[in-house]
Amino acid sequence: MDNTGYTPEEPIAAIATALAPGALGIVRCSGKACVSLLARVFSRPKALLAAAGNSLVYGWLQEPAKAVTQHEVQPTTRIDEVMVGVYRAPKSFTGEDMAEIFCHGGVSVVQAVYHLLLQNGFRVAERGEFTFRAYINGKTDLTRAEAVREIIDSKTDVSRSRAAGRLAGSVYNAIDDIKKRIIDTLASLEVEIEYPEDEETISDTFNPENLEQAAIDLEALSKSWQSEKIYQDGARVVLCGRTNAGKSSLFNALLKEDRAIVSDIEGTTRDWIESWVDFGGIPTRLFDTAGLRETEDVIEQRGVQRTRDLAEDADVLLYLIDASAPVHADDRAFFKAYASRPQDVRPPLILVWNKTDTLSEKARADLPPFPEAACVATVVQLSAKKGGGINVLCDAVKAVLAKGAQTNRNQAGLGSERQKRAVDDALESVRHALSLTAEYTLDAAVQDLEDALDALGAVTGDVTPEDVLDSVFSHFCVGK
Repeated sequence: MDNTGYTPEEPIAAIATALAPGALGIVRCSGKACVSLLARVFSRPKALLAAAGNSLVYGWLQEPAKAVTQHEVQPTTRIDEVMVGVYRAPKSFTGEDMAEIFCHGGVSVVQAVYHLLLQNGFRVAERGEFTFRAYINGKTDLTRAEAVREIIDSKTDVSRSRAAGRLAGSVYNAIDDIKKRIIDTLASLEVEIEYPEDEETISDTFNPENLEQAAIDLEALSKSWQSEKIYQDGARVVLCGRTNAGKSSLFNALLKEDRAIVSDIEGTTRDWIESWVDFGGIPTRLFDTAGLRETEDVIEQRGVQRTRDLAEDADVLLYLIDASAPVHADDRAFFKAYASRPQDVRPPLILVWNKTDTLSEKARADLPPFPEAACVATVVQLSAKKGGGINVLCDAVKAVLAKGAQTNRNQAGLGSERQKRAVDDALESVRHALSLTAEYTLDAAVQDLEDALDALGAVTGDVTPEDVLDSVFSHFCVGK
């Protein structure tokens, strides 16, 4: 969004609901005199103009009457029966006068309402312009603004809940607490520097506790991004194994729908299919792939190669083996090749013994181990056909994905790479200030602390370059 290409107070309009048949559609508008402009095409203009903030007004939207000749006037044309929500500045989302038109949800109706506004004084809203206006009018900060987009894009209840915490101000409040510690330290330094009691250095009298705690808090915030990122971007989990190991059955069981074709005929799955699933709140792209085996079929060969390519980029591999049949040489070859790869370049692997419902309890306990078992993250027994063990598998996948990236959901967690970079800059400045106070006079640390405050200001938007604003709001949908 080119946020220098428009006047912030200009009346803007946008469709705020999906253009698809539904019970209701919403067209929202904001800006100076937007209620007055809307009154011109409303059947009860006086009622709308007199409406208090946070109130609803019933009426019709209609094209205004037009003079055809000196003595003839074209009658008004009604567009739709609507309710108009009126929001008065500054108690509105954008901080300006706003109105939301609740019309019938047909695509044609919503578009007609929208175009009526554009023909009568409103202009098309830019992407994210409503939220941008809320930001520049002091109704929100950048962390909350980014959380709005996160909630819209969230794919699981957990990712939505984490974003809601940021929308409620968890990151802003955490940053504000850290800034207060730095400001208090900076103020005491400047007083000491400005009014020293003698000419000796004052390093011995400096109490670094505030800065040390600020560094601890900043480090915790920085590390939180590792966990938050996986809940936002999601993970890639690839099902692989020999033909007829039950990959497609497990794929369907995890999706809770018959998405993949299941057959006893080897080579049924010749290409990969994918879908989003929820592993304990972590949004995940799950891939069902062609069976790994040697084949003369050219098409199937390409499917096998695609399986190998997907496995290279997976966050977790689920390797299925048919527990009701002897372990095949291809399975052993796969594990041998996997174990031979450097640990830092191979994705975590979960061994899944499928069809264990056909085995006795003793047979399940005697499933043959692999010499390379040490490289396997965990082993799960299940029946994809009957659903037994699916919950155990889901817990195992979540544990592997979240390993080393666990945070307390009640604590603040960063919501974007941009925020992490700024927090890291602040942390570096604070650490440098602490090192200076240990070896030099305290005035050497002042610039570092000011740099730290600037970096934290960039997180919340108190100090934000133009290109950062463009990056943040250009990813929003129109109407938000």
